[in-house]
Formats: sequence, structure tokens, C-alpha cells
Amino acid sequence: MPESALASSAAPTRKVLAWAMWDWGTQPFASVITTFVFSVYLVSSAFGDKDTLTQQLAWATAAGGVFIALLAPVLGQGSDRRGRRMFHLRRQTWLLAVVSAAMYFVAPEPGYFWLGAVLLVGGNVVAEIANVNYYAAIDQVSTSRNVGRVSGLGWGLGYLGGITILLLIIVVLGSDFSAEDVRFAMLMCGAWTVLFTIPIFLALKDRKPSAPVESLGVIGSYRRLFESIAGLWRTSRNTLYFLLASALFRDGLAGVFTFGGVLAAGTFGFEFSEVVIFGVAANVVAGLSTMAFGLLDDKLGPKTVILISLASLVLLGTGVFVFHDSGKSAFWVLGLAMCLFVGPAQSASRSFLARMIPAGMSGEIFGLYATTGRAVSFLSPLLFGLGIGLGALVLGGSEAQTQHWGILGVVLVLLAGLVVITFVKEPPRHVETAVTS
Repeated sequence: MPESALASSAAPTRKVLAWAMWDWGTQPFASVITTFVFSVYLVSSAFGDKDTLTQQLAWATAAGGVFIALLAPVLGQGSDRRGRRMFHLRRQTWLLAVVSAAMYFVAPEPGYFWLGAVLLVGGNVVAEIANVNYYAAIDQVSTSRNVGRVSGLGWGLGYLGGITILLLIIVVLGSDFSAEDVRFAMLMCGAWTVLFTIPIFLALKDRKPSAPVESLGVIGSYRRLFESIAGLWRTSRNTLYFLLASALFRDGLAGVFTFGGVLAAGTFGFEFSEVVIFGVAANVVAGLSTMAFGLLDDKLGPKTVILISLASLVLLGTGVFVFHDSGKSAFWVLGLAMCLFVGPAQSASRSFLARMIPAGMSGEIFGLYATTGRAVSFLSPLLFGLGIGLGALVLGGSEAQTQHWGILGVVLVLLAGLVVITFVKEPPRHVETAVTS
């Protein structure tokens, strides 16, 4: 087996915490913007028909996935080759903060819908590319013995950061959100991201590349990418199998986040302030469960965590569809139960791959991780949109309220990921490597 990218000795606690704080600092885009506040605002009646807007947002999200699929592995490869991972991460993080703050200019009028959609999709592209460099940096702060806990700490702090920013927004703006409140919250998100990502850039520095820097150009970079994939096929085939399997279930997990707040408001009748309050509770549950499952990751292995999580999400997601007309209490119970398993599946997926990456390829492999995920990232948005359309056909016409049918599309993607991951071998654990951090 190729030499692992993970460090041979544990990093100082301050470095681990600094790395994990990036998750805390960038969480507003995932929690406040993508899930609970801005996306819900963007499909509200101020912009037009709810079902139409939801479908259009799903198509736009799918289109953004194409850009991520094309860019992620080449940019990740470039960070490995040039040894400028933290340099690129810093610029991408600041750009994400700017995009978040720019959402302030999306006024509550139909003519501003596509501005909001472009900013939301563009922010997703920036966030995913930044994640490539951030995920790759886990090899500077973890070993094969503790990578599950380190990954879980990062995801957990991210969720707790989501709680804190949502509570701060409620304290500053109140729980009865107006359009102006939503727009001001976007400025708060941008400032939050800049402030709390400072620690990682102080604690972690770029490392000199082990080989002379090559200038490959776009075509050369893709040629090198295909050569690397061929090399993995020969030396670490299970890594490729995992990349394919995780592409499916991670797209399903993204679908849960992307459309969770939309379903709460549109199907279960949550007021805007109730969506925000649910978001706080959801992040508490997700943060604590992710940290707890991180410990199980190191003891039982990441595959076990992923299997438990996906099976639970399939059952609970089906429950959301079945009990869609049971009122708000049904979504509170089922939605929070789903939050117990989304974070652990994401964190275990990251630690699963980190255990398998050959030395010197962290950025490139995590770039492939983003690409394989985005190569099928159209699935959840597409099937969510098609589910809504199918519901209209089944129930008879466009006047029927069929938004809840979209959850069946997300469940189908999660089920496919669950089936495929069962055929992937568990990565090695508790094996110290000889790579220096």
C-alpha cells in the first residue's frame, strides 16, 4: 500500500482547534444561507410561486455542480504541486465572505430572484473548492489513530457555529424576520466568516513541495489527473471505489440540507422565525452527534458509521413523506432525528478517505472527492424537482400542493449510496505512518 498522507505524530491541540475553527467560521454559508434563512427567503412568495421557484433553484444548483466537477481536482492538484494550499484557501475563504455579504442586495422582488440564485450557486462553487484545500489540510493535524475524532471535531464545531450565528441573528434582529432582517443577516454572515477563519491561517502554513514545481497548464493538468487516476487503479483501487460510492450518498446528504428548510416552510407550515429556531435545534443535535460519532469512527471504523447513518436517513426521510400532513410536530421529530445522522455520515466520509490517500496527493484526491460528488450533484436537485412534478401528475394538476414529493428523490439517492458503500472495503485503521507533518 502507498505511504499514507496522514502525519506520524499528533499535532499540538492549538493547531487541531485552529483547523477545526475553519468549519465554525464558514458554517454561516451552510446553515444560515443554504439551509435555514436565505434559501427559504429566496423561494418565498415575495419572489413568485413557491413550487416554481423551488424547481428553478434546484436546476440552478445542479448547474453549479458542473463547474465544481470541472475545477476541483485540477485546482487541488495545483495546490499539492505548488505547496500553496493555505494561500489558496485564504483567498477562497475571503471570496466566500464577500459573496455572502453581497446577498444583502437581493431585494424581495421577483426581478431579484436570479441575482439571489446566482449568488447562492456561486457561493456553493467557492465553498466546495475551498473545502478541497481545507479537507486536504487534515493531514497536517491528524494521524491514522485520531483522524475520526479530528474530522468529527471539525464537523461538530461547524454545527455549533451554525447555532451561535443563528442565535446571534435572533438576538440582534429578533425572531420575526422581515426581508430587511434577512438581508442584514447576510452582512453578519460575511463578517463572521472573515473573523473566525483567522486562526487556521495563523496556525497552519504552506509546506514546500517535495518535487520541483511544474507549469502544466490546463490541458497538462487534466492529463496529469488522468495519469493519477490510472495510478490509483493500479495501487489503491479501493480509493476509487469509495469515491464513486460516496458521490451518491454525499449528494443525498447535500439534498437533505439544501431542501430541509424549504420543506419545513412550504410543506409543514413553519413561519420564517420557526425555521430559524428549528435551525438552532438542528445544529445542536447535529453538532453533538457528530462529535460523539467521531469517537465511534476511530473505534468501529468509518464504514460502520456511514452504514448506520444512511440506513437511518432513508427510513426517516420516508417518514417525512408519509407524515407530511401531520403538522409541525411531525417535522420537528423527524427532522431533528435526521440531523442525528447527517453530520456523522459526512464526517466519517472525510475520515474514510483521509485514511486512504497516498502521501503528497491530499489536495488532488480531495479534489477528486469533490468532483465525483459533483459529477452526480444534479441527482438530488433533479430528482427533488421531478418528484414535485410527479406528485402533480399523481394528484392531478398544478394546483395541488406537491412539494413534499420532492423528498422521495433525495431518499432514492441516499438509498443508492447505501447499497453501493456496502461493497467498499473498510480503510486501514490504527496504523501509524512515517510521514512528517
